[in-house]
Amino acid sequence: MRLATTILVFCVAALLALGMVILFSAKMLHDVARWKPVTQLVWCLLGLIGCGVAMSFDYRKLKKFAPYLFGISVVLLIAVFFFKGVNGAQRWIKIGGFTLQPSEFAKLSVLICLAYYAEYFQRQMNSFKKGVMYPALMVGVILGLIFLGPDVGNTMLLALVSSCMLLIAGLRWRYFLPPVLIGALGIGLFIWNDPMRSQRIYSWLHLEETKQGKGLQAYQAMVALGTGGVEGLGLGNGRQKLGFVPEHHTDFIFSVIGEELGLIATMFVVVAFVAIFCCGLFISTRAPDRFGLLLGCGITFMIGVQAFINMGVVTGLLPNKGMPLPFISYGGSNLLMMLCSIGLLLNISRHAVDKVKVTKRKNPFENQVAEFQEV
Repeated sequence: MRLATTILVFCVAALLALGMVILFSAKMLHDVARWKPVTQLVWCLLGLIGCGVAMSFDYRKLKKFAPYLFGISVVLLIAVFFFKGVNGAQRWIKIGGFTLQPSEFAKLSVLICLAYYAEYFQRQMNSFKKGVMYPALMVGVILGLIFLGPDVGNTMLLALVSSCMLLIAGLRWRYFLPPVLIGALGIGLFIWNDPMRSQRIYSWLHLEETKQGKGLQAYQAMVALGTGGVEGLGLGNGRQKLGFVPEHHTDFIFSVIGEELGLIATMFVVVAFVAIFCCGLFISTRAPDRFGLLLGCGITFMIGVQAFINMGVVTGLLPNKGMPLPFISYGGSNLLMMLCSIGLLLNISRHAVDKVKVTKRKNPFENQVAEFQEV
C-alpha cells in the first residue's frame, strides 16, 4: 500500500510541476492573452489545501453529506443559466474576477452519492428498479443540467464513469446494456442533428480537407507533435503556440509538451496517468468497505478516462472535444476538484486493508512422525 500511495503522489506532483512549467512557457509570447499562469498557481495551492483536507478526515463521513452535496450541485448547475455565456455555452459562474465551473464540482458529488447509494442498496443492485431506474433518475438530473450547458463531453464522461460504478456494484448486464444502447443512440442522433458537432466528426474523418477550418487545431496539434520529434525543440521554443493552436493552454496543451519537450515527455505523461490509474484501482480494491471501493474506482476512472480522451483528441485518435488534461491544463475548477479527488484516494488508502496471503506453515516434525508410524 505504501508503494502505491508513493507512486500516486509522485506522479501527481510531477504532472503538476510539468503543467506549471508548460503554462509559463506557453504564456511567454502571449502577453496580451487574458489567461494568467499565476492564477493557475493560486488554484494549485488551493487544490493542495483541498487535497490535504480531503485526506485528513474519515472519508466514510461523506455519506452523511451526500444528499447535501447533490443538492448544492443541482443549485449551482441551475445558477449558470443566470450568468452570461461564453462562445454560446453557459458553463461558468463569474463573479468579479472569480470563475467557477459547477460541472466539475458536480462530477465529484455524483460519484460520492452513487457510491453511497450502491452501498446502501448493495443487496438489491441486481434488480432493474434499484440497480437501474433509481440511479438513472438521480444521475440523470445532473447529466441533464450539464448537457443543457451545453457540455456533451462532461455529460458522456460522467455517464460512462457512473455506468462503470454500477457494474462494479453488481448490476447485471441484461439490465445494463439496453439503457446504454438507448443513451448511445440518443447521443448519436443529437450529434447528427447538431451542425457544429457533426462538422467536428467530419473534420476528424477528413483532417486534410478541413485543416483550414474545423480541423485547424487538430491538424496543427499533429504538426506540433511531429515537429517536436524525440527530444523536442526546447522549452519555450515551440511555434504552434503563437496562435496556430488557439486552445494550446487548455485542451491542446499536450501538443505544446510534445513540441517543446518531445516524445520522451509525452511518453512520461502517458506512463504517469497509467500509473495513477493502476495505483487508484489497487487502493480501491483494498478499501475496508463498499463505499470506499466504489468511490475510489469512480475517481480513478474519472481521471483515467478524461486523460485518455484529451490525449486521444490531440493525437487524432478521437474527434475534437473540449476536455482539459488533468493536473496540466489551464483551468482552476478542474484542477481543484482533481486534487480533492486525489486527497480522497489517499484517504481511502489510510484506511485500506492489506490482503496478505496466509500460507499453511509446514510442520518441521512431519517427516519424523511419518517414519515413526512406519516403524
